[in-house]
Amino acid sequence: MHADACTGPETDALPFTNSHRTLRRYSADGRILGGRLIGDPGAFAYALREAFDDPDVEFVHVRAVEYGCFLYEVARPRL
Repeated sequence: MHADACTGPETDALPFTNSHRTLRRYSADGRILGGRLIGDPGAFAYALREAFDDPDVEFVHVRAVEYGCFLYEVARPRL
C-alpha cells in the first residue's frame, strides 16, 4: 500500500525473488498444504510451478525467511 497513487510495478516479474524465501501452499479454504524453502533465486519459478501442479493448491504465500513476514500472495493461474 502506498499513501499516494502510484503507477504500480515497473515490470511484470514477481518481486522479492532475489533472496531466500519460503513458499507456503494453501487450499481454497485456507488450510496449509505444505511449503518449500527457496535458497536459490533461480528456483523460484520452478517452485511455484511445482506448487500449482498440485490441484489442491489454490494460492501460495511468499514469505521472508528471517521473520516469516508475509510479502505477497500468488494465486493459481486461470486459463
